[in-house]
Amino acid sequence: METTHVVHNFEPVYDAHSEILILGSFPSVKSRESCFYYGHPQNRFWRVLAGIYGGEIPVTIPEKKAFLLQHRVAVWDVIASCDITGSSDSSIRNVTANDMNVIKQNADIRRIFANGDTAYRLYRKYCGEDIEKLPSTSPANAAWSLERLTEAWGSRINA
Repeated sequence: METTHVVHNFEPVYDAHSEILILGSFPSVKSRESCFYYGHPQNRFWRVLAGIYGGEIPVTIPEKKAFLLQHRVAVWDVIASCDITGSSDSSIRNVTANDMNVIKQNADIRRIFANGDTAYRLYRKYCGEDIEKLPSTSPANAAWSLERLTEAWGSRINA
């Protein structure tokens, strides 16, 4: 598979009341196709959040946005553009980072979490700040069951 230069193609989700910012590394192919976060059907992000906050798993983009904002959660990715092969985080090169001040100056962010190792490493490298690392909800992180992810995320987000 060939490496291509890709630009992040959708906006962050947040409002003035957002308190928690969850950052991924860069959207998967499926997320880029759907123009929204965690679009791969096997990614457990939406199931984990529904497990933490209760309620139905949001399905449509408007439902997902409303769910996030209702729970004061902002979502974005560390990377604005990069060279990448498919959805492979390990192939990411030539990174341009997003300007996190877009959210920080317009929301009440109190805690920032990385969804997985790559988001954590890239945020520290390009933003130079500390961030709390959560286990990845990616299907590639098969060592973590949905129940274990939900417990780990819930204990950290609700701490």
